[in-house]
Amino acid sequence: VQLQAFGGGLVQAGGSLRLSCAASGRTASNLFMGWFRQTPGEGREFVGAVSGSGGSVVYASSVKGRFTISRDIGQNTVYLQMNSLKPEDTAVYYCAAVRDLLTMQESFYQYWGQGTEVTVSS
Repeated sequence: VQLQAFGGGLVQAGGSLRLSCAASGRTASNLFMGWFRQTPGEGREFVGAVSGSGGSVVYASSVKGRFTISRDIGQNTVYLQMNSLKPEDTAVYYCAAVRDLLTMQESFYQYWGQGTEVTVSS
């Protein structure tokens, strides 16, 4: 499975941005997708995850109510809609995938995309 994340950029505080993560290769409905983010000198932080069907979603408390994860199964793409962005949301965002598990634990994710950088200016 190969993952490619894109859509990052520079946005002002209070603005919105949508990240996309396209999956290719041995994709299937049991591929659960997660989003993580990382700032310099820090470990990766869980942002949210979605089940293979898209029917179940979990979020970190820091983004709940502001971020929304959705997926287009036909396009093998997962989206992270980020609204009401704050400077503390500035990070490199990664998408990841794991089979048959909705989890916040980074160590369970088997596949990772390259990061896409999000910068929120105050």
